[in-house]
Amino acid sequence: MNCGHEKSVMFEAGVIQERVAQMAERITADYAGKDLLAVCVLKGAFMFFADLLRRIPLELETDFVRIRSYGAGDASSGRIELTKDVECAVTGRDVLIVEDIVDCGLSMDFLLREFRARGPKSLRLAALIDKVERRCVPVRVDYAGFVADAGFLVGYGLDYAEQYRTLPAIFRLNLQP
Repeated sequence: MNCGHEKSVMFEAGVIQERVAQMAERITADYAGKDLLAVCVLKGAFMFFADLLRRIPLELETDFVRIRSYGAGDASSGRIELTKDVECAVTGRDVLIVEDIVDCGLSMDFLLREFRARGPKSLRLAALIDKVERRCVPVRVDYAGFVADAGFLVGYGLDYAEQYRTLPAIFRLNLQP
């Protein structure tokens, strides 16, 4: 279903894949010989997560979490909750959280605090999009695909009201009527 919003290309599919491959090389070098647990933040990061992990030639374990903060709109509700937790142990493990986009940082700050409390050996964050200029709370993105400024982005897993996730590129969505 198309919501009828105008959109303009921000990152072409080929550019995304090149950047994902570069990120995978760096992550592979950093985690060689370690007990890596890669955690995908659902739903938005699933495409990025799959593409990224296919390029990391390490033995690793995967798991998934889901947090809710946006609902169906385009602004944070301010309330964050963990709606699906990991099913494997975190204590003493090298954990990599994989997220689609870090915007104001409230959701990732919440999730990182949750994981730190479980005693991982290390905890890092990979995000396809880092909107540094919109940060409300300090959150460090260890592996950033792209830095983007203001604007609502969709495609390659990113959505607006559960639409546009399957677009192969990333687009800036015009939400003006």
